[in-house]
Amino acid sequence: MFINFKCSKFIYGNLNIYDMKKLLLGVLVLGSLSSCNSDNITNQSEDLSNTSESSNIVRRGCPSEEIRQEALKNSSELRQRFATLEANTERFANDLKLGKVLADGSVEIPVVVNVVYNTTAENVSDARIAEQIAILNQDYSATNTDISKIPGEFQGVSSGDIKVKFRLVNTIRKKTTTKSWRTNDAMKKASSGGIDATSPTNYLNMWVVGKMTSQGQTILGYATFPESAGLWNDGVVIAAPFFGKTGASSPFNLGRTATHEVGHYLNLRHIWGDANCGNDLVDDTPTQTTANYGKPTYPLYNTCTGVQRSVMFMNYMDYVDDAAMFMFSAGQKTRIQSVVASSGARAGLRVY
Repeated sequence: MFINFKCSKFIYGNLNIYDMKKLLLGVLVLGSLSSCNSDNITNQSEDLSNTSESSNIVRRGCPSEEIRQEALKNSSELRQRFATLEANTERFANDLKLGKVLADGSVEIPVVVNVVYNTTAENVSDARIAEQIAILNQDYSATNTDISKIPGEFQGVSSGDIKVKFRLVNTIRKKTTTKSWRTNDAMKKASSGGIDATSPTNYLNMWVVGKMTSQGQTILGYATFPESAGLWNDGVVIAAPFFGKTGASSPFNLGRTATHEVGHYLNLRHIWGDANCGNDLVDDTPTQTTANYGKPTYPLYNTCTGVQRSVMFMNYMDYVDDAAMFMFSAGQKTRIQSVVASSGARAGLRVY
């Protein structure tokens, strides 16, 4: 879940010259920023300290954005798909203001869980997989039991039901000799001991692996963004200690690592925009200086552009502990619905 950038918004279709310049500049900035980011930046990385066992982890981290930046830097095709994705997202948001909504209501996303394990403990049970799918359905429909904790300040902009549901359609298991994985997508290839994705255009593939590290630090999970829709590596990876609830490692033992990573898969960015007072391209999430960790107490004040207000640290796209995150915003709902719409980047999830 990692280093991001502040990006100007743009509209696809009726672009004037000024808007077109901003669009082109945004795409160019993507490539240049990725070369400036360091994999060793601790507080903006989902790489977590691995000095002992996973149970000692006290801060959340996620390298999804770093991995995205590297992919965008190396592929002009992905950069073009990214630009189209953002243009369509903005267009959908404007259409929604005019009363245009998804014709078929909720979209049910079919899920394939690929379990790649080395030890028996890493071979998560069917019950635990069902538990994680249930958590996703609760969090994305705003029926999670802790939804009542949303502060009054943010209740008016909470998402309510996102209108996406998740249904497990298959579980594939494979024993491997690999004891620790990196974020290089090796678990997604049978040739490197992993499991090939099942029709990634039409299914959300989730890989559950025993352990993930990068430069000696523990990784909870990572995801691809919608510009990677249908590619061989498209999907979400979660380390087994942070998958579901049963047997998971505190303080990441409520299944919210998957909620966060699926958020990336559905085009949500980190709430602080992966930059000091950055832009997550969502209007109703307060600008904040950086990621939050642990269990903050509301109100938690930040000052950006001279304005002081409490940040929405309880948003699923921050880095707080599982027990401290329990909401999406209405603006995030719009971004998600745009990618699963019939014209969206993940429209293929409707066909299975």
